[in-house]
Amino acid sequence: MPMDRNGYWERFKNYYCFSRELGIGLDISRMNFPGDFFGKMEPEIQRAYKEMAELEAGATANPDEKRMVGHYWLRAPYLAPGAETAREIEENINSVKQFAAFVHQGKIRPGNEALFKNFLLIGIGGSALGPQLAADALKAGRDALKPFFIDNTDPDGIDCVLEEIGDELEQTLVLVVSKSGGTVETNNGMLEVKNHFRSYGLIFANHAVAVTMAGSKLDRLARKEGWLARFPLWDWVGGRTSITSSVGLLPIALLGVDIDSFLNGARDCDEITRQTNTLKNPAALLALMWYYASGGKGRRDMVVIPYKDDLQYLARYLQQLVMESLGKVSDRNGKTVCQGLTVYGNKGSTDQHAYIQQLLDGVDNFFVTFVEVLADRRSANICINGKVKTGDYLRAFLLGTRQALSERGRESMTVTVREVNAYTLGALIALFERAVGLYASLVNINAYHQPGVELGKKGANMVIDMLAKTLGYLEEKRGTACRVEEIAAAAGYPQETELLYKILEYLCADKGRGVKKEEGADFFGAGYYL
Repeated sequence: MPMDRNGYWERFKNYYCFSRELGIGLDISRMNFPGDFFGKMEPEIQRAYKEMAELEAGATANPDEKRMVGHYWLRAPYLAPGAETAREIEENINSVKQFAAFVHQGKIRPGNEALFKNFLLIGIGGSALGPQLAADALKAGRDALKPFFIDNTDPDGIDCVLEEIGDELEQTLVLVVSKSGGTVETNNGMLEVKNHFRSYGLIFANHAVAVTMAGSKLDRLARKEGWLARFPLWDWVGGRTSITSSVGLLPIALLGVDIDSFLNGARDCDEITRQTNTLKNPAALLALMWYYASGGKGRRDMVVIPYKDDLQYLARYLQQLVMESLGKVSDRNGKTVCQGLTVYGNKGSTDQHAYIQQLLDGVDNFFVTFVEVLADRRSANICINGKVKTGDYLRAFLLGTRQALSERGRESMTVTVREVNAYTLGALIALFERAVGLYASLVNINAYHQPGVELGKKGANMVIDMLAKTLGYLEEKRGTACRVEEIAAAAGYPQETELLYKILEYLCADKGRGVKKEEGADFFGAGYYL
């Protein structure tokens, strides 16, 4: 049911949470939770605070891998459980600053060129999404280095990025980011780029930097080939929470942005969101709204709409952070619960011409999180219609859409910041990280492991094995058309015939493979041969 419009102001005053220290406001007044909701949930959120404090103190958070989860220490090394860990974090921050300064000053330079002009980051998932968000949010049109990203193992996508870099390849620094050092997509991207450098007569190692765990396959390769630098990751840093590690700090520093400001924003937000006064803790309020809206079971989707182009990657970033953390089949007691919270979004006011129509008139299976940025632009503003400016329309679309949703009985909340800068971005990221941890405690799941992702990797490995064995069999039978069932049996996968059919169709479409198709009496009676 729509909220009584006469009560909007009073409800706003009761439930608006504003942190002067962070410059961030959270308005949950357009969520239709009942008056007794916070009282009923207080014991549970107090338990979540306690569990979060134990996590930050170094409790084992990931029983699958017997490791801690300490991304909070990355911006406050003094909280790390052990002087050695604190020292390593501080040394790494200083090393990142020094390396970026040397690149900017030309003390580290690309061969005969005076300065590096670009950096190309090769990674996937959290190793790319965080840096992409930061690069887009903190760009100022005068970046010290221009950023490029390869974040998939799509050959066409890789070619497009390398074509865009073009003749500036020699002036391009390459950051290869993989925590384990064995991530397939990242390794493939590295090999493709390495080959591209070779085709230009350039030595890849003279342009390459590794961000990985000490002793990993990537770390050993970088050491052996004499790469420009190696920056550490630790086993207690998860990919989706790695943006305040070298993963995010190095590209941010190369952009010419103050990484101390970024780290301070995250650290200050951590401090604010440790408090146990729930109505003054924005992360707790977010977690509780997720719980209320989804019934604690993910029954509604979260639509994230930042009304600022600088934050257009925020929905994608939160999609991974939230869904990989909360999408779990079992709770911490081993009970099957199939938890999760679906996240999707786009930037405003693009959504006025995309899926806002469904949000207003379609199935009511969502709640909206608006992200409002008060500052319009970095340069001087102009009026385009009397006293009205371009940004006034952006604000009008945000507030108008919010109002229209309320009148339809659709729920929303709004996160407000004054401007997008390094400090604000650090604070926003820390805000949602904390909310994820608190929500996971409320629904009794482990937010810091991802067994489903590992199952997907195992499935991919099986497909690669099938592909290799298929090519081997077709080579043995060269010139003879073989049916799908025959190949599946010969490859040792008689129960995976349907999957093998898809592999064969792919091989036929790949111009360089030489696999051909001889049509059969029906669609599935074709023969495949080399």
